[in-house]
Amino acid sequence: MTLPAEKLPESDLIVARLLGLHDYEPLWRAMQRFTESRSSLTPDEIWFTEHPPVFTLGLNASREHLLTPGNIPVIQVDRGGQVTYHGPGQLMIYPLIDLKRAGLGVRDLVTALEQTVVNLVADFGIEAASRKDAPGVYVEERKIASVGLRVRRGSSYHGMALNIDVDLEPFSRINPCGFHDLEVTDLAALGIVEPPAAIQERVQRNLLRHLRMSDRQVVSDY
Repeated sequence: MTLPAEKLPESDLIVARLLGLHDYEPLWRAMQRFTESRSSLTPDEIWFTEHPPVFTLGLNASREHLLTPGNIPVIQVDRGGQVTYHGPGQLMIYPLIDLKRAGLGVRDLVTALEQTVVNLVADFGIEAASRKDAPGVYVEERKIASVGLRVRRGSSYHGMALNIDVDLEPFSRINPCGFHDLEVTDLAALGIVEPPAAIQERVQRNLLRHLRMSDRQVVSDY
């Protein structure tokens, strides 16, 4: 589906792309290209995807937190934060937002991402919270979602990883987000069993609300 972005009112539109399973590096490069080429008329987008197993290291991440990666690839990327793991069963949410146009700061975006997950699990009677010392969302000190962003030319890319029903073993091969002995969990372990498409819809709805974009027309690109 091709969208004639230059003919659309950017303040009234947001594009939601449901991308399925994608290798990490090509999609990361696509986010960079999108951000570099976008203009003041380019609609904002949110990309939903998942990746084959991969460890990613933020710009200033220390490799001492990469303990025993084994045969899982390791990629140094241009987001903030330390090391994390991505794999099937984890929903990646990439908000490609013109922050200046939207009147948002980086902290606003981080808070919106975190509160999206807090509200999601609250719908199932589970209490979650963010932490000032470590971006992300935690349920009883176990991390269920991680956040890492990059802002370039006033626009954001990278985003949030939400563990839905993911193999948690690879997290034991790293110090997740640079923290020793940090436990990681997922929605399935919390007893939240819902089709991934339904989770994605809940995330999209909550995120747009927290970004104050609920009134935007959403165009889905599958």
